Amino acid sequence: MTSAPATPPERGPAAPDRSLAWSLARAHLRRRRTQNVLTILGIAVGVMALIAALSLTNGFTRALVNATLRASPHLSVTAFTPSGPDRALERAITADPRVQAFTPFLADKGLLTRPASEGRAAGVDFATLFGVTGQAARVLDLPPAERAALASLNSGEVILGSALARSVGAFTGDEVRLLNSTQRRTSLTVRGVFTTGNYLIDSAYAFTSLQTLQTLQGTTHITGYQLRLRDPDLATAVGQDLTRVRPYSSLPWQSLYGTLLDQLALQKKVIGFVVLLIVIVAAFGIANVLTLAVFEKTQEIAILRAIGATRRLITQVFLLEGLALGLGGLLLGNLLGLGISAYFTVRPFTLPGDLYFITTLPVEVRATDLLGVNAVGLLTTLLAALIPARRAAGIEPARIIR
Repeated sequence: MTSAPATPPERGPAAPDRSLAWSLARAHLRRRRTQNVLTILGIAVGVMALIAALSLTNGFTRALVNATLRASPHLSVTAFTPSGPDRALERAITADPRVQAFTPFLADKGLLTRPASEGRAAGVDFATLFGVTGQAARVLDLPPAERAALASLNSGEVILGSALARSVGAFTGDEVRLLNSTQRRTSLTVRGVFTTGNYLIDSAYAFTSLQTLQTLQGTTHITGYQLRLRDPDLATAVGQDLTRVRPYSSLPWQSLYGTLLDQLALQKKVIGFVVLLIVIVAAFGIANVLTLAVFEKTQEIAILRAIGATRRLITQVFLLEGLALGLGGLLLGNLLGLGISAYFTVRPFTLPGDLYFITTLPVEVRATDLLGVNAVGLLTTLLAALIPARRAAGIEPARIIR
C-alpha cells in the first residue's frame, strides 16, 4: 500500500504578498538611483547633524558640571543659627555610606587687595572665602598639587582661584590684604592658585584655614559642613535625610546651580528641535521621490490592480521603498554622526574660558539620544512614505486602463 505523497503546507497570502511587494519595491529603487542616493544623503546629513549637536551639548553640560564640582561640595549642610561643631551630626555623616568625605566650614565675603609695588600697580577684587580644615582636600576635586596645598594650609595662608589671582595680581608667595564683611582687616600669604575650568568659580573663590577665618571674625562658630558624596546625584536625598530632624538646611549642588542646569537643559531641547527640523525636511524628500514614482508608474499600478493586486500590496510596495530609503539614511547618518563625535573627542573645540566657563568642548554620546534620533527618523520616513503609498493604492484600474 503506497502512501499518498505529502502535500506541502499551505502558506497564507501574507508571505507571497510580502515577497512580491519587496520584489517590486526593489525594482523601483534600481530605476531611480540618483534620486535615491540624494534622498539618503539628505536624511544622513540631518541625522549626522542631530547626533553631533546632541553629543556636543551633552559634553558641554557634563564638562561644565564637572568643572563646577571641582571646587564646590556636592552638598552643604548649614545651621540655622551658627554654633560650634555638632558632634552628633558629624557621627551621622560619618555613618552614612553615601558620604565619601566632609569638612566643617566657615563662609565669608571680603575685599582682597594687593598693594602697589615696583613695576606692578595695585590689585583689588571681591572674593567669597571659605575657612576649611585639611579634610577639604578630600571634599574638593582639585588637581594633586593644589589638593596637597589645601590639605596642609596653615594659619594666615590663602589659596586663590586662578582668575581671581590674575585680577588681584597676586600669586604664590605674595601678600594680600583682606577686608571682610564685618569690616575687620588681616594680611594673608598666597599659598597657591587653583584652577577648575569654571570661570565663575576661578574668579570668585578663595580658601583659607578655618582657624584663620574664625580668628578674623572673632568666633568659634562654623557655618556648617561641606560633603562629598560617592554619587553626586544623591545630594538632595542625603541632605533631606541629614536635616530632617536637625536645625539645619541642606543645599545640594543641583539647587545651588539649578538655574544653570535649567538653562543647559533648555539649550539642549532648542538645539535638538532646530536640528530635528532638518531631519524632518530631509525625510519628506522621500515623499517627493515616491510621489513622482506614483505618477510615473500609474499605468503599471493600474495593470497590477487589474490582475488582482490588492490595495494592501500596493501600499506595502511604496512603504517598503520609503523604509529602505529611510533605513539607508539613518544608517549612514549614524555612522557619520558617530564619526564626527569620535573626531571631536580626539580633537575637541577650544573655547575661551572667560566666556564659556570651560576651555574645551568635549563630546558625550548617549545611547538614549541615539535611540530617540533613530526612532523619530524612522517614524518620520514612514509617515512621509505613507502619503504617496495611499495615493498609489487609491488608483482605479478601470479608469486608467480605459
